[in-house]
Amino acid sequence: MQTLSDFFTHSGAQIALSTLGRRVAPLSSRIFEAFEREQQAWPLPWNGHAQLACALRWPAAGPDPVIWFLSLPLDEQGLLSPAPRDAFLERLLQTLGAQGDDASAQPVENLMQDNPLAFEPELHQRALLHARLSRQFDQPTSPHTEMARRYLLGDSSLNWQMIGLQGLADLVVTQDPELTAALGQRLPRLPREVLIPLCYLLEHGDTPQELLLPLWQLLEPAREAQDLERYCAVLRALLGSDTQQVGEWLDRWLEDDDLMAADCLVAIAARGWHHLEHEVRLCCFLERLARCTQINFRRVVRDLALIPRLRLPILMMLRQAPRDCAVGQRVSGWNV
Repeated sequence: MQTLSDFFTHSGAQIALSTLGRRVAPLSSRIFEAFEREQQAWPLPWNGHAQLACALRWPAAGPDPVIWFLSLPLDEQGLLSPAPRDAFLERLLQTLGAQGDDASAQPVENLMQDNPLAFEPELHQRALLHARLSRQFDQPTSPHTEMARRYLLGDSSLNWQMIGLQGLADLVVTQDPELTAALGQRLPRLPREVLIPLCYLLEHGDTPQELLLPLWQLLEPAREAQDLERYCAVLRALLGSDTQQVGEWLDRWLEDDDLMAADCLVAIAARGWHHLEHEVRLCCFLERLARCTQINFRRVVRDLALIPRLRLPILMMLRQAPRDCAVGQRVSGWNV
């Protein structure tokens, strides 16, 4: 047994893999196995790591899956650095051997204690992951879901303090057409205490097409109010969408010198990387990024360059950048 994929195959457990960090998204066992065998780069690197959730449910251990949150180091090409994974696998096999034939005590929580690969995802990612796994494992939604739905539909007897984050996450995953239609009207009236966490949940690719224009129309009021947190949250919810329309909006945004706040540029790198698979747009983004003195240009670009589809275009642009432009000045003396 040389990889975690080998263990999953022989474990007898129902397995659900998900990426974390850059985007909470399902991950196929085939892609994970190719990554573990160093045949493929990690598709969504985050701060030089492959962050993922491994949900395992053994038939004899009850209905609730066990979830391992792992952060596997990557090399400079986005491939697995195998030594930490090998150490974790060795610990896993030792735990299995110590348990012997006790099928009810599957290798679980104690593996994460003092484990250098373990990490805690941020709260919104955990809520979204839990909502998706509940559907995948045919478990009921959170008790908070119905109250959150009533609130978003406009029930005046409820106030925002009664709404739980998990309820919002369940609704984002469900994508109820009636709720989507209601949200299109209610978004401008939602308190920021509801709007911001809702946007943080939508940013992982769950923004319905019908909400794109209502969200876009929220940017200007947030700008006028100088509410950078609200502005960036809405921007991130938009960037999570793969639609061409959002890419065209991003072109307009990048042309506006007044909107180059560092937090917004970081949001594009974090949640809108797929919109940068466009030569002109990528060039414009890198130039804007290079002009922002509040950002660690080298760190952001290196992390983006680990994304397989962006690696070659970014490296070419860095190498070919004229030395009198902002990008050229940033990389001057930097051997890329």
